[in-house]
Amino acid sequence: MTETARRGRPPHPDILTPAEWRIVDAVRHGMTDREIARRRRISLDAVKFHVANARDKLGLPSRLALRHWPGIPADSALRSSQQGATMPDLQIGLIGQISRQVSDITKAVEWYRDVLGLPHLYTYGTLAFFDCGGTRLFLGEPEQGGAPVGPESVLYFRVSDIHAAHEELTSRGVTFTDAPHMIFKHDSGMEEWMAFFNDPEGRPLAIMSQVT
Repeated sequence: MTETARRGRPPHPDILTPAEWRIVDAVRHGMTDREIARRRRISLDAVKFHVANARDKLGLPSRLALRHWPGIPADSALRSSQQGATMPDLQIGLIGQISRQVSDITKAVEWYRDVLGLPHLYTYGTLAFFDCGGTRLFLGEPEQGGAPVGPESVLYFRVSDIHAAHEELTSRGVTFTDAPHMIFKHDSGMEEWMAFFNDPEGRPLAIMSQVT
C-alpha cells in the first residue's frame, strides 16, 4: 500500500457519517439550518455542507425529501429491534413526554430539580429531561431565544398527601395561588383535590390528589 493510499479518513461503514446523521435528524425534526447551527454550536456553512453531502449520497432532490427520508443508522437499537419483528397493532395510551418552554434552562433545571424535587434525567445543551413517575418532562429554550411564547397546558403532579406536599413546597419557596381544595366528589366518594402555583416563568402548575 502506498503512502498516498493511507492518507485521508477511512470509509465509514454506514451510508452517512455520524456528523451527517446528527444533521439529518435535526432536519427531520423540522429545524432550519440556522437553528441546527445554534443548537449544535457549529457554523452555518458546516450545516449546509452536511445537508448537501447527505442529499447527494441519498440521491434526494430536496430538503423536504430529506425530512421525510425514513433511514435508520446501521448501529441504531431501533434497527436491531425491527429485525425479525412483526408489526404490532397500534395502541395509543400512556403519555410518554410533555414539553414546556423555558427562558433559562439552567435556572429551570435547578428549580424543577431542587425545588419540586423531580428526578433529573439529563441535560443536552438547552434541553433538559425529568422523570414524572414514568412520564418524561421535556424543558427547552425557544429556538430563537428569548421568552417562551404561546399558551401551554397546566402540568398536574400527583401527590399522596396534598396538604403535606403543599406545606413542603411552601417551605422551599413555592408561592401557591390557593390552598389545597376539593374540585369534585365522585358518586363513589372519591374526592379530587388540587392546589395551584406558578413556575419561574409565571405559568400555572398544580398538585393533585385523589382521596377515598
